[in-house]
Amino acid sequence: MKHLRVPVVLAAGALALTACAGVGKKDAGSTSGDQASAGATPSGTLKVMGFSGEDEVAQSRITAFKTAFPGVTVQNNKGDFDAQQFLTAVSSGNPPDVVYMDRKLVGTYAAKGAIQPLDDCIKNSGIDTTQYRDAAMNEVKLKDKTYGIPEFYGVSTNLISLPALKSAGVAVSDIQTTDWTKLEQTVKKLYKAKNGRPARIGFDPKMPEFFPLWAMANGAELVKPGGEPNLNDPKAVEALQYTLTLINDQGGWSNFKTFRDTFDLFGAKNQFTKDQLAAFPIENWYLNVLLDARANGLQLQSTPFTDKQGKPISMLGGSAWVVPKGAKNPNAACQWAKTMTSVETWHKAAEARMQTVAKNKSFFTGLFTGNKKADDEIKAQYLKPTGDEGFDAAIKNYYDVLETAKPLNPSPAGAEIDAAWQSAVAKALAGSATPQAALDRAQADAKAAFDKVSQG
Repeated sequence: MKHLRVPVVLAAGALALTACAGVGKKDAGSTSGDQASAGATPSGTLKVMGFSGEDEVAQSRITAFKTAFPGVTVQNNKGDFDAQQFLTAVSSGNPPDVVYMDRKLVGTYAAKGAIQPLDDCIKNSGIDTTQYRDAAMNEVKLKDKTYGIPEFYGVSTNLISLPALKSAGVAVSDIQTTDWTKLEQTVKKLYKAKNGRPARIGFDPKMPEFFPLWAMANGAELVKPGGEPNLNDPKAVEALQYTLTLINDQGGWSNFKTFRDTFDLFGAKNQFTKDQLAAFPIENWYLNVLLDARANGLQLQSTPFTDKQGKPISMLGGSAWVVPKGAKNPNAACQWAKTMTSVETWHKAAEARMQTVAKNKSFFTGLFTGNKKADDEIKAQYLKPTGDEGFDAAIKNYYDVLETAKPLNPSPAGAEIDAAWQSAVAKALAGSATPQAALDRAQADAKAAFDKVSQG
């Protein structure tokens, strides 16, 4: 089974590359390249960066573009987004034409002038932005300008190994994040150790990457509506301390991470089938990966990840197509972004996925995109009961949280804020700083970056 592309967590240090790459601060409302002719039929070469594009969902959409615009030669530099490579290309005056990057980075690169507004592209090419989910569109805006066209839409829920729960006498309903005291008790029941080290993790809080979700669950907003960081909010500190407690209950960070690193996350014999993990929150793309594990005894269950009031919540993730400063073929780039994310193209992707489903005698687990119209139509056409109760529950949980999922608020210092909290969580996990001290330092660093970019 081919799988959906896995979102990439960028290294915290990638930010520092901006200065050395020579991309200076400029007016976020400025443009480069000729988008005035964006409605014309594109031609020439289109250089694509940051898009692996290996599975059938990607390939079907690439084919759709090539079919629609045979006069364009697509050069896809396969591989995930690399900040240093991107910024070096922009500063050298030889950038790609279109780039696939995490939406949380868009604000930073827009503020620094590394990417250009797409408002002319949207207008002249007739891109209907109302088809995209509002939350995704908000992520790609800065100062009333739009800098990206949203693609996938990543949300999270709890996935559970039913045999692990049965072996410990734990009910599926006990895997919940509403009552943190009760969850810790459940974790202790599910955790297994051998020679003082983890043999089964009861509940993996998915740190460091899921820190924003735990902070949200506790009522903290890590980035204020205006883009200012709020990393040392007392509720965020409490959330970090709590997840550390869960990890310490399960062998401590060093042992916990060492054991977790042995998981064959993408294998047919993975951490669930090997009884190495009872439960964890994870994004919707992983459900498709798990299909292969059913032949090896996977018995899946699921519960929603909730806040302390019991409301299902999720952080929102996903990428966007952006056009760099100095792109040589912005017209083709604009049409690429439009085509890759259109309702019609997503239908072609769904058809390709269904062919794979039929070939593997499997079932459809959903296609979660930034295009709400496409999602609704594809769900209505293809999503049927799977015959597997656990997968049905998980699919429902993912779809149920789509409308309430939230990203961190967009910020012109978004990448710097991201780097700051990741560094803080790493220090707290390693024990080199308390959660309070680590997040205090992160707040100071992120606030300095925010103030600098805000002042110009």
